[in-house]
Amino acid sequence: MPSSPRFEKLANDCKQRIQEVSAAEACQRQAEGALLIDVREAEEFGKGHAANAIGLSKGMIEVKIEQRVPDITTPIICYCGGGNRSAIVVDNLQKMGYENVFSMTGGFRAWQEQGLPVE
Repeated sequence: MPSSPRFEKLANDCKQRIQEVSAAEACQRQAEGALLIDVREAEEFGKGHAANAIGLSKGMIEVKIEQRVPDITTPIICYCGGGNRSAIVVDNLQKMGYENVFSMTGGFRAWQEQGLPVE
């Protein structure tokens, strides 16, 4: 489903304040210990996701992140379908004090296009 212009504007605004990494870099950082968090909805996650990713939807991550990841220095890479929802999430996590968070450019589509492992 195409995004609305206002949503695109919001995501682009957030991208000015966050750092993004490529799918290949996200995979490498995950292998080095970073948490990979899928912020898509549960039904999207259930249809397929990056191997060893944690599912915490955009609607709930701010509520549940401190319970799942209490250390604000933990390296976290968030992704969604195409990279916009995860940018918004990362912006919010930074506002909550998380210091080492990134959004994956291109989201799960980029992950799949690069042939990276999925479950």
